[in-house]
Amino acid sequence: MQFMNVVAIVGRPNVGKSTLFNRLVGGHEAIFAEEPGVTRDRLYGRGDWAGRNFTVIDTGGIMPDSEDVFDVAIREQAMIAIDEADSIIFVCDGRTGITGIDEEIAHILLRSGKHVTLVVNKCDDPKYDMNSYEFSSLGLGEVFAMSALSGRSSGDMLDHVIIPLATDEEEDTDERLKIAVVGRPNVGKSSLCNALLGKERTIVTPIAGTTRDAIDSTLKYYGEEMVLIDTAGLRRQSRIKENIEMFSIIRTQRAIERCDVAVVVIDATLGIEMQDKKIINDVVTARKGIIIAVNKWDSMEKDHKTADAFTKKFQEDMRTVNYAPLVYISALTKQRITKLPEMAKEIQARRTTRVTTGQLNAALLEDISRTPPPAVSGLDLRINFITQTAVAPPTFIFFLNHPDLLPDAYKRFLENKLREHYDLVGVPVSFLFRRKNKERD
Repeated sequence: MQFMNVVAIVGRPNVGKSTLFNRLVGGHEAIFAEEPGVTRDRLYGRGDWAGRNFTVIDTGGIMPDSEDVFDVAIREQAMIAIDEADSIIFVCDGRTGITGIDEEIAHILLRSGKHVTLVVNKCDDPKYDMNSYEFSSLGLGEVFAMSALSGRSSGDMLDHVIIPLATDEEEDTDERLKIAVVGRPNVGKSSLCNALLGKERTIVTPIAGTTRDAIDSTLKYYGEEMVLIDTAGLRRQSRIKENIEMFSIIRTQRAIERCDVAVVVIDATLGIEMQDKKIINDVVTARKGIIIAVNKWDSMEKDHKTADAFTKKFQEDMRTVNYAPLVYISALTKQRITKLPEMAKEIQARRTTRVTTGQLNAALLEDISRTPPPAVSGLDLRINFITQTAVAPPTFIFFLNHPDLLPDAYKRFLENKLREHYDLVGVPVSFLFRRKNKERD
């Protein structure tokens, strides 16, 4: 299991949170793209420092369409970030000094008991460091005067941020299959989890040691224990629509990182929407097993061709994820829901299966010989050798003379051929391309 360390940046608007966010994620790809009408242009990004990998959350400021007063909006943002974060960066403005909102956020952080790094931003020159002294009165410990814009003194700050974060070497000893139920709000995730856990053959117990609130349950399926990760619940009623969305997305990202197989629930009555596609792509990016559960199927007017038409439309919209199986369910009537644990077991078995090097080369080199890669810039591309180097996710290395020139279209061809030879339904795969026999080119 991969650990998903979460670092949240909180503070009032215009203190430099987004600038700090951009510095922390650097060249890493943002997880969540921009949303029209929202002041934050990126909400999530990957960061790393001194052997710690983490997800950075930029909480942003007040939401544009909120009718709530300013300080309530800030409080909501801070509370949600505090709930989900392992480490919190509290950003203040060294040029303007302490404000009432800074004090309010500081009180919330003090009561939370979370690890907090107090950053006094906009100290672009050592002469501004004296502006940070008054922030000691907030009672949050050491004050880090820095410049998010130039990166000045960011190293000392990050050394403090990563103190509570898990390292990549730490491992989860729980070997049970972990199934995450994810999807956008109101598609029936909670109903599905309740239906699965409410069966007579199911035993539900809380799992000790989870890093967040008790959203994990033990699902005993025909004598085998599985961990069911439910992302549906909210612990408080948020007054701001965007905050509910933020909370939901944080939960979803964490669940995807922790699971072996993700069940992406979509609403049959609405079809696949943009947010569904983003969640599906997050699962694929994380290289987790995937099942598409089309819920509320009992509410559809349908005939014997409806499911086939829905599947065809999905595969047209999500061409690169056409290996994901679709299951048409009803959490309300419990229609077909027992298929999900069994399918998750089968997908995990495929994720952990290793194909021998001999089998791979015998199968794929013949396909490559029949349909060789195109010449690029006058150079013939030759794939010499293929081997599988890892499982969960299955990872394959292709050795060739010019790996940097291999077209994306041919990489897709290779994946399609691999899937023709081996049962990889529901399994994203990783391909690596390495240089081989340089001296003979």
